[in-house]
Amino acid sequence: MNYMFQLGFLGTKAPFFMDITIIFMVILPFLVAFAIWLAIKEFHSIHVKMQITLFLITLALFIYSIYNIYFVVGFNNYIQNSSINSTLLFYFSIFYIVIESVTIIMWYYTIRFAIADSQRRALPGLYSTSHRKSGRVSAFLIILTSIIYISLYLTLFII
Repeated sequence: MNYMFQLGFLGTKAPFFMDITIIFMVILPFLVAFAIWLAIKEFHSIHVKMQITLFLITLALFIYSIYNIYFVVGFNNYIQNSSINSTLLFYFSIFYIVIESVTIIMWYYTIRFAIADSQRRALPGLYSTSHRKSGRVSAFLIILTSIIYISLYLTLFII
């Protein structure tokens, strides 16, 4: 498991696990958009499976990253190499954690209610409009989270 903390493959100062996470966070909005397109084209079962898979991968990477950054390696070790003010980076990372947490909670409830509604045969159908609204909010938060994570990665390991 030590290879996860060795220098990554993207040529930055980031460890291996952060390189994996940044690649996923870059493609995540496109994968979510594809999953939404599947729902629009009425491939509902694939849409559900893809959303659940993306959610679980995102949740796992978030927990793993936060655990490693703050508890295993230490955030101070990462901010020492950055040219950005350490206090600013700390608050920016807290902002990321808050936004990511809200995103995961919103995404979870969107999936949970969608599954419950589809079991009652109300989705697609009766609750499609409310699901669409919560899905839009979740998609916006996912895009925002990706942008913030990419910015954090850039400030910690590139700038």
